Amino acid sequence: MNKFLSVFLISFLSINVLSQNIEYTEYKLENGLHVIIHQDNSAPVIATEVMYHVGSRDEVEGKSGFSHFFEHMCASSSANTPNIEKRKWKQIIASKGGVANASTWKDRTNYFNFFPSNNLELALWLQSERMLHAVIDQDQVDTQNEVVKEEKRDRIDNSPYAKFLYREIDKYMFTNHPYGQSVIGSFEDLDSATLGEFQEFYKKWYNPNNAVLVIGGDLDMEKTKAMVQSYFGDIKNNNEKPAKPNIIQDPITETIKVTEYDANVEIPAKILSYITPRNNNKDSYVLNYIAQILTGGKSSRLYKKMVDEDKIALAVQAGGRYDQAYGTFTIFALPLGETSLETLAEEIDKGIRDLQTEMISEREFEKINNQIETAFVQKNTGILGITSSLASYHLLYDDTSLINDEIEIYRSITREDIMEVANKYLNPNQRLDMDYVKKQ
Repeated sequence: MNKFLSVFLISFLSINVLSQNIEYTEYKLENGLHVIIHQDNSAPVIATEVMYHVGSRDEVEGKSGFSHFFEHMCASSSANTPNIEKRKWKQIIASKGGVANASTWKDRTNYFNFFPSNNLELALWLQSERMLHAVIDQDQVDTQNEVVKEEKRDRIDNSPYAKFLYREIDKYMFTNHPYGQSVIGSFEDLDSATLGEFQEFYKKWYNPNNAVLVIGGDLDMEKTKAMVQSYFGDIKNNNEKPAKPNIIQDPITETIKVTEYDANVEIPAKILSYITPRNNNKDSYVLNYIAQILTGGKSSRLYKKMVDEDKIALAVQAGGRYDQAYGTFTIFALPLGETSLETLAEEIDKGIRDLQTEMISEREFEKINNQIETAFVQKNTGILGITSSLASYHLLYDDTSLINDEIEIYRSITREDIMEVANKYLNPNQRLDMDYVKKQ
């Protein structure tokens, strides 16, 4: 198949898939739980997700890691399954052909499961048990404390580049905003926490009025609504929905130059990171275009120049993380041979300056448009992807309809926008410049 035909088919398929809106029903229970239901009977599967509006930004100083800790506390068992071994829920889920997982970030903690559709009631029971009957006693705290510590040792302390992947670099940029706090927390904070403090955290944040429940897949709408009412309707809130203070981060006005050391890093890395707007700001969408232009595949500008042609880098990758208050745009590069980290930074800056001073061609712009639309389609094709998007768009973007409308934001972006946004955010005096090297 020739290249023209390939691009034509990708564009044709994207337009056809995107022309089919994802239908959903949303409403609130009397206790404030926001419910979103997406019916798709094309395959006999069901997915549920509950996303709580609590993350590392909501933790007080000296009590870091509580949100992530509760991801573990609430993922394994409940008061209705007390006399069985830990992780029993995973055994129940596996025996029914299902999978389940959870994750924590700065603004949210989410729990999802995926089953054959005849297990919808089990899926909803598991989610409601977490909200109503979580086990928070000293035995559970001690057990999960060790689990979290082992995860930190395995995924961060003993893993190359993990501080970058877990956004530990944010502490240098978000100096007066809670986004600078570690998501996974510290051993000292978890060890010093009391059982009462954990119980108060649960009462404050794990309430219906602070969550969204999303159900998607092979279901009957009225029966599903009845189940939701049965399992969640009587759950009481422990308090009013917690207010989130609007804390303003001071802008970076001169380069923050730091060096981080890690005994597990054999190849040093150059990391350049910039503070950018929140997730629903159009500029964050434009920055996705910029990331794609710079490092989105082997034909991208920085990859082609630094990896293929000049052979000064083993890898180079740009990408954005756009959260509810702010975002970050980060470029990560590994040197090849004797190339210095400063040489990598110079080449990256040349690539950025090109975007700031010269408009990209129509042909390159069309290629990026196709790549962005294809990625958008892929994100929202499976039931798990759709339920996750619906939860995020409601809780974190304040607009559930973005599941269908977000593509129009991308389509509104112009070549002039790319130049303007590159000049607005991606300047050396607005960034963290980190050398990530082996600890001697």
